This record gives sequence, structure tokens and C-alpha cells, in this order.
Amino acid sequence: MTARDSDSVEIPIDGVLDLHTFAPRDVGSVVDEYLWACMQKGILDVRIIHGKGKGVLRRTVHARLEKHPDVVRYQLDDGSSGWGATLVRLKRVRLKKDS
Repeated sequence: MTARDSDSVEIPIDGVLDLHTFAPRDVGSVVDEYLWACMQKGILDVRIIHGKGKGVLRRTVHARLEKHPDVVRYQLDDGSSGWGATLVRLKRVRLKKDS
């Protein structure tokens, strides 16, 4: 086990990612890995909780989503959390058929 492995955090893949427990420097890779894991499980609608605060995490998340090839669209959650969360729609994974 490396030092990096001992810092690993296991989170459930259920379509809701709460970024409050992650260091800001890790947010980009956490978002990428979580979206990939959701796609593998067939979860195409994801809610990313970044909080309201000064908007730093929100801007980081949105910049990442803007460039992500598997993101169909994203928008701020208009529910009770207001702009403290972002809703993401992912592309459906296409399985390759054997030739």
C-alpha cells in the first residue's frame, strides 16, 4: 500500500457526489473518476454537491464538466439546494459487440 492508497476515500456510486469532504486540489480528478464510475453502473443522472460559499468549487466543477467528453449537459440544481449543487446528464455507454 502506498501513501497515496492510504489517503483513498471510498464513496458509494449512487449518483450523488458530495465534494465537501475532498480537498479543492483533488476535486477535478474526483469528479472525473466519479462520472466514469457512474457511467459504468448505468447511472446517467448525477448530482454534484459543491456548496454555495464563494463559488470556487462550483466554478472548478463547471470548468471540468464543460470539457468532459461524456457530459451531455449540466445545470445548477433548481431544487431546495439552490446553486449549491449541479445536475449532470451523462452519455450512455455503448458496449462493443464482438465481430
